[in-house]
This record gives sequence, structure tokens and C-alpha cells, in this order.
Amino acid sequence: MVPGGSDRVTMRRIDPNMSEVIRTENLTKVFHVGSISIPALRGIDLSVNAGEFVAVMGSSGSGKSTLMNLVGCLDVPTDGIYLLDGERADRLSKNDRSEVRNRKIGFVFQGFNLLARTTALENVSLPLFYDRRNHVRDHRKAALEALARVGLEDRVDHTSTQLSGGQQQRVAIARALVNKPSLVLADEPTGNLDSRTSIEIMALFQQLNREGVTVILVTHEHEISQYAHRVVVLRDGLIVRDRAVETVRDAARDLAALPVQEEVAS
Repeated sequence: MVPGGSDRVTMRRIDPNMSEVIRTENLTKVFHVGSISIPALRGIDLSVNAGEFVAVMGSSGSGKSTLMNLVGCLDVPTDGIYLLDGERADRLSKNDRSEVRNRKIGFVFQGFNLLARTTALENVSLPLFYDRRNHVRDHRKAALEALARVGLEDRVDHTSTQLSGGQQQRVAIARALVNKPSLVLADEPTGNLDSRTSIEIMALFQQLNREGVTVILVTHEHEISQYAHRVVVLRDGLIVRDRAVETVRDAARDLAALPVQEEVAS
């Protein structure tokens, strides 16, 4: 328990009548290295409704990142069915998968994946150049709005090397949000961050989720998973546990209970 009182809040209940964003049936992925076949996923049945916040856990090699790559349309399954908003995403061509990613999905990675000598504004603007829905004159406005959404409106002209780790991750989240996706996939987004900054990032994800964004988060940290509504555990390419979190930690409350600390660039 954090100082200053209760560290938990009642879980926000998900309406069972809400639309299903993700459904996989017997989702399988096998990698081939020479004559050797390496099964990464062995038959995953998973359903995620709109507005859920799901944490995916498991040891190294359990299939977490492979599952995220398939759900994010970065790869295709060897077998099985993947429905994204009711459509067969597993049957899409490479170009169609790219278009789906630009329209529906925002990605956040552990390593931030920012261009080092490029400003925050330019980093956030990058996805817009690949989205045919956006006219070039709208890019700056959309990027500024996304940066303001993560609290970095005063850092738009800073390069990555002028930002702290937490600020870089917020730029990465702004980049994921700039196309206004309905689904955000975050792969170990707190893995390179200290405890306080990790809570700040989880507070941001919780706020986005309250605004209606579906969030799927890969993490190896049990405490981080408790900020989600539901935890799915993988082992050896199979789901071995899928349970609701009884009471969800409130990141904003946890953060408020910590001593004030000024964020400085690394």
C-alpha cells in the first residue's frame, strides 16, 4: 500500500453488450529456422471488447510479443482466425494490413523508437504521412493536439536527446495517438523507466482508457498489470489464465501519494 491511504479503487465494469474489438480462434504461429519448426503460439482463443484494458503477462518465450504482433497486424498467423472489428484480419494483404494499422491501431514500445535528431513534433507527425485520410496541412495541428494530450505541449521543439525517459515515452504515446486509433498496443512500455515514471505512464494509459480507447499492454511486472482491468497469462504459447482484476490500482492516486519530484531531461 502506498503512503496516504488506500491504493486501490473499484474496478470499472465493462458492459458485456459492448462491441467485440478482437477475437482469435485457435491462433497459431510457427517460426521456421532452417529445418527446425519453432511453435510460438499453439492455439490462442481470445476475446477483447471495446473499452477494455488488458494486461498480457508471461515469461520470456511465452508468446506475448508474437501475440501482439499478430493482433497489431504486423504479422500473419500460421493457422487460426483473427477478427478485428468483426473482419478477417488474418486474410488481409500486406498493404491492407498496413492501412488497418494506420487507421485503427496505435503502437507503444519499450525502446520508444523515436528518431534521435528529430523534434517531438516531427516524431509524432510521422504516422500522418502514411495515412491517406490526413491532408498535409493538418499534420502540425494533429501532432500538437496529441502532444498536449500527454502533457508535452511545452516540449514540441525538443529532440529525443533533450528529453527524459518518461518524456520520450510520452512522445511515443502521442505518436501512437495522433491518428486517433480505437486500439492501443503497448509492449513493455515501462520496461526502461523508473518506478515513479512507470506510474505516470500507467496514469496516462488509464486516462486514455477512460476516454474510450481499448488498451492491450504486455508487461512482466505484476504491479503494472494491476492497473489493467484484466490479466491474461501465457505459457509456452497457450493462455493458462484469463481473469478480471478484482480491484484496479488507480495510478493517479498512487502518483499523488509520492513525494513531488521535478522531471529533468537525461
